Amino acid sequence: MSHRFRKLFTGVLNIFAWLVFAFALGVSLVGFLSQAVRTSKRRSFKKNIDVLIIGVAYTVVFLTSHTFCLKRRISMRLKLQRLSRGRVALRKGDIPKHVHEYVLQEYSRVCLISFESLPKDAHREGWGRPGTRWDGFCFRRFLLDTVPDLDAQARRSPLHYYDSAIQLARQADREPTEREFEVGIAAADEIKKILFETREEMLEGSTSDLTKLPLAM
Repeated sequence: MSHRFRKLFTGVLNIFAWLVFAFALGVSLVGFLSQAVRTSKRRSFKKNIDVLIIGVAYTVVFLTSHTFCLKRRISMRLKLQRLSRGRVALRKGDIPKHVHEYVLQEYSRVCLISFESLPKDAHREGWGRPGTRWDGFCFRRFLLDTVPDLDAQARRSPLHYYDSAIQLARQADREPTEREFEVGIAAADEIKKILFETREEMLEGSTSDLTKLPLAM
């Protein structure tokens, strides 16, 4: 049974119930009024206190019942509006304990099945292998993404000034000025210093790695 059909069936059932209630109320009202007229001395509605009492009683019942229905409807609507429309996590106090344990068990089982279903040995060209340091990395995209960052850092490094001085010396029609010459030479000396320090660190690292090797017996 679809949700739309259930909603339609519930609506028709509610209307039918209200019609039955209204019919029964009308029949009972007519019966009481006719009895009040028959038992009166004048056998008329005029100046008949019983008819007035019956009318007032039915009016009070009608208004009271509709007031309670309206109050309950407003209360339910306000409670529904306070509910979150997003996903709400269930806690132990929200549902019975055995239901909560069952939900946790099924959730854990689904998580385990999903984990075991992940490819372990699959390899895609240009992508990192699962379970390794580069899992999920696209090599081409990752390498190209380093260009803007390194370019921004290079513009503030001696390499940028050295490259500008070399391009000026190679391609410019005019001769370099003394200031441009000094900037280029200073950048070249700085680059040599950095390369020398890097080479020394690499040699020290290689030496320390060799000392850690086990001696042959």
